[in-house]
Amino acid sequence: MRYLGVSLVLLLAFVPAVFGLIDLDEPEVIRIAIYRGPAACEGCAEAIQDAIERLGPAYQAEFVGPAERRDISSTTLQRYEAYVQPGGGQDIPAALSSLGKDRIAAIRAYVAQGGQYLGICMGAYLADADNLGLLDAELDSEVGRPGFPVTSIDDSAVLMRWGDSEDHLFFQDGPYLPARSGNGFRVIGKYGNGDIAAARYRFGAGVLVLSGPHPEADESWFQEAGLPRRLLPRGEPFKILFDALDL
Repeated sequence: MRYLGVSLVLLLAFVPAVFGLIDLDEPEVIRIAIYRGPAACEGCAEAIQDAIERLGPAYQAEFVGPAERRDISSTTLQRYEAYVQPGGGQDIPAALSSLGKDRIAAIRAYVAQGGQYLGICMGAYLADADNLGLLDAELDSEVGRPGFPVTSIDDSAVLMRWGDSEDHLFFQDGPYLPARSGNGFRVIGKYGNGDIAAARYRFGAGVLVLSGPHPEADESWFQEAGLPRRLLPRGEPFKILFDALDL
């Protein structure tokens, strides 16, 4: 009995040491799918991945698409908490065509059944009624709108209301968005003329977050466009947009 008692004491001393090596508070990994392929501009998917991973270790951003380890399908998308469609070029019909009917059907079903879609610039245009059909409106460019300072499709930085403060965001011929009443609608950002720059909507049981400007753009985007450093965002514009998702 003496030996049994000693063994039990040693065991009880060992158990806390073992559990001390395990972080019981380690957060669950939140997987985010980012489209990478012909419908996105070069470097756009990678910029979004960097922006997401800067938010913290809880997020794991993975590329999906025709040349990736996982392509877009209903089965694949079930692995993820959200799907991101990055910016692209000027040819929206070509971008939609490059996705193809099977990927389009998978994205629509994913969001309708409770998934989340984040669309930036071209990704916002692709969500509209003429394309993926996630938004019940057609989207048009903010360029040339009354009171908007940009009159060409050249890269620029635009001062706007973003979240609770004003900030400059990188802009590449992005759309303005429609206002809606109820059903989860929320304005995230507004251009200086009052047009909606970013907003949250619902589609079926899912969430739709769209942005005309590029909050993921880092300093290299501004440098390549010849924009001065003083126009870099002062805050964390991507986090403000990303936080509109239910993650």
